[in-house]
Amino acid sequence: MSAETVIDLPESIFQLIFEKSPGSLLVKANPPYFTILAASDSYLLITSTTREDIIGKGFFEVFPDDSVQMEENSKARHVFNKVIVTRQKIGIPNYRFDVFNQEIKESEIHFWSCSNTPILGADNRVAYILNTVVDITEEVNAKEAALESESRLRLATEAAALATWDLNLEDQTIIYSPRLAEIFGSPASTHLSLADIRERINADDMHNIVLRAYFEALETGNYIYEVKVLWPNGSVHWIRTQGVVIKDERKKPVRMLGTILDITESKRDEIRKNDFIAMASHELKTPLTSIKAYLQILLKKMAPLQDSFVSNALLKAGYQVNKMSDLIHGFLDLSKLESGKLHLQEQLFDINKLIADVIAEINVVSPGNSIRFKHYEPIFINADKEKIEQVVSNFLSNAIKYSDKGSLIHITSEKYDGNLVVSVADEGIGIKLKDQEKLFQRFYRVESEKMKNISGFGIGLYLASEIILRHKGKIWVESDDNVGSTFYFSLPLPIS
Repeated sequence: MSAETVIDLPESIFQLIFEKSPGSLLVKANPPYFTILAASDSYLLITSTTREDIIGKGFFEVFPDDSVQMEENSKARHVFNKVIVTRQKIGIPNYRFDVFNQEIKESEIHFWSCSNTPILGADNRVAYILNTVVDITEEVNAKEAALESESRLRLATEAAALATWDLNLEDQTIIYSPRLAEIFGSPASTHLSLADIRERINADDMHNIVLRAYFEALETGNYIYEVKVLWPNGSVHWIRTQGVVIKDERKKPVRMLGTILDITESKRDEIRKNDFIAMASHELKTPLTSIKAYLQILLKKMAPLQDSFVSNALLKAGYQVNKMSDLIHGFLDLSKLESGKLHLQEQLFDINKLIADVIAEINVVSPGNSIRFKHYEPIFINADKEKIEQVVSNFLSNAIKYSDKGSLIHITSEKYDGNLVVSVADEGIGIKLKDQEKLFQRFYRVESEKMKNISGFGIGLYLASEIILRHKGKIWVESDDNVGSTFYFSLPLPIS
């Protein structure tokens, strides 16, 4: 009905029609009583009243103004009088009026939204007021729950010293919490653009970590990385960021949401630990090299005596020295990697010859397994030869370690789609799917009954993964529990 609707029907007929209308109450404009003339079925239902209880009674006798929780100028008496004077529709968007529940015999909290529309009589004066209400309790509760959840999230992020951010992928605009500016070395009130933030990230990390994680996240929907940042005052800090990508209904990425945490203190502790490991490992190398040399001299000296026990004991001692030497080199590489000092010395070499040399060396110290190498013509790659040899050696050593003696190990190298692909397959204990994703993480060890007597620190595959990734390659595993595993790495071939 419009603000100036005029009715010219007998009251009894109008009331009958009105009773079937949605959520409304017809009130006579006879202040101060405002007699209730008609109530729709739905109005009675949502207010838990009956027609017998309210028809013919004054509005405020049924719905006392003092029971409504709102400001005085928003209460019904004030609003009804204003409707009569202005002849305009007046709405109240949100107020509380509790309803008595007859089933449980208790009052229940309810929130309402209402509109009050004037209906003019034949004399063109306001004769009736159409009071229409909507129960908005669920909406109010949902909004309050959302605000509470948001408040808890804000308190949790503040307590954890986290910063939150939201990046629009279409226009590259970013909004963030004040903590983010502090994490990047500026006062909380500072406005930083996306370009400002990226400029403070270490250039190598920006290229090798952030951009790689960004494009991977567009595919996978998730990302996490750690990078070094440089504050305006020149100090170096570290951050960890993680989050998700939001896509629209066409599966197009439109936003990235994330959190950032300053991990500088824990990173500095890690650097001190890595420095200690590097120093200790370096100091251990010298006596170990001497022990290895003495064992080799002893082995040559004892050869003419043909004492099989002594020769065998010296060979086993030499094997253990080599194992210790490999561990020490692994710890040294780990400390270099995490301090950013692991540099690649790239050169052109034949990967097949390198693999054949690694197999020959392994067969001397571990002759129990049969290694079959499938390859064809030479394949030349441009990479750090020593580091790639380390990866191949790790793959083969693991295949031997986790397989029965006498079992077959297959290694292949081939060109595929502009890349070199190397695989090492064994017939060993295999790896469960839940462990495969974590194999290349630092210090990760599979927990199982089969593994408890197999030594290792969980750094070999982590180092192999980092070496391959720094060569812009890929590394992965395919395996079935109790069937065997195949480890792969791929490297881009030189453009001819």
